Amino acid sequence: MSSIVIDLAKEGDVVTTDPAYSEFVHARRGSLLRAAYLLCGDAALAEDLVQEALIALAERWESVDHPDAFVRRVIYRRRVSWWRRSRRETTTAFLPDPGVDDGSDVRARDAEVHDVLRLLPPRQRAALVLRYFEDLTEAQTAQVMGVATGTVKSLSHQAVTRMRAELETRRVQQADEEDRP
Repeated sequence: MSSIVIDLAKEGDVVTTDPAYSEFVHARRGSLLRAAYLLCGDAALAEDLVQEALIALAERWESVDHPDAFVRRVIYRRRVSWWRRSRRETTTAFLPDPGVDDGSDVRARDAEVHDVLRLLPPRQRAALVLRYFEDLTEAQTAQVMGVATGTVKSLSHQAVTRMRAELETRRVQQADEEDRP
């Protein structure tokens, strides 16, 4: 067991005896919440996923070489487990705190993209979120998802094709509605 002590009582912040862990949590929590939200579409569930991943990281902090990859892998795998247990999904109108402004919040706030993203099957959605919202390479995405790089390419291609078709259909419908008197 690690020598890290976790105190969850102070306004949701994670405080440890290791300053490097605390710095990691404070620096990455916002972007991890965004990624988790994009994976599951539910702010409360995203918060739970991130919290569980950060606790898992705290327990193994001294032995983890790449904490970002470890946390993303835990978030993704726990979400997959929850998908398997319950195929239902709850959506919300509010995103979690955007954290650091890296431009991804503009893309993430696009309601139409969110709506279409929610229509994708779980593995396609995960591939897109990890590749394009979290900006991971194909190899990193494959590692997090536990699949081959070719599978990530295939899932990403299928998801982008499906999203483009759905967005085009919506735009045509919207144009038709605007043309009606």
